[in-house]
Order: sequence, then structure tokens, then C-alpha cells
Amino acid sequence: MRTSPLVEPFADRLIAADVPALDAARRGEVVAFVGRRVDVLPSVIRIGVTGIAGLYRALLAVPGGWRLALRLVERPLPLLGEYPRLVRSLAYAYIWERWPETPA
Repeated sequence: MRTSPLVEPFADRLIAADVPALDAARRGEVVAFVGRRVDVLPSVIRIGVTGIAGLYRALLAVPGGWRLALRLVERPLPLLGEYPRLVRSLAYAYIWERWPETPA
């Protein structure tokens, strides 16, 4: 089961908001990396990530959903708040490993 189709749209929006200096091609590379890493998570963890990713993906599908998703990201909610941290940690590690000159 692939989780990346649920994760990648959210990752793309989050990375674009967090690292606006990253051009679209590099951001696409980072998003693909995040998707690949999530797809190889252990099964139990991947099931949980898939559920939370589905919620965030559904938010992105509705008008104004990104603003609501950002409000969830800003809150220290158990589990729901860990998902953006997972995406950010994978993305930031890749960005600053590959392109250390990228401004934050």
C-alpha cells in the first residue's frame, strides 16, 4: 500500500510555506523523497501515518482547507501535530543535506 499520494500534496504545501526560497524543481525532489520515505515506514506506523495523512489530504481538498490545516499544524495536538513534524524533519534533512546554502 502506497501512502505517498496522500502525503505528497500536504508535503508540497508545507515545504513551499516553510522554505519559500526553494524552487519548484527542488521542492518536487524533496516531496518525492518524503513520499518514498513514508512508503517504507514499518507497517504499523505507516497505517497511522496513512490515517492522519488522509485527514490532512481531505482538508486540502476543500476551499479554505489549507488555512485550517495550518491551524492544526500550529497546535501541539497529540498525533495530528506529529505528522507535520515528520514531514518537516524528512524534508529539512534532505534539503540541507543536498543544498546547504538554501536559506531557511
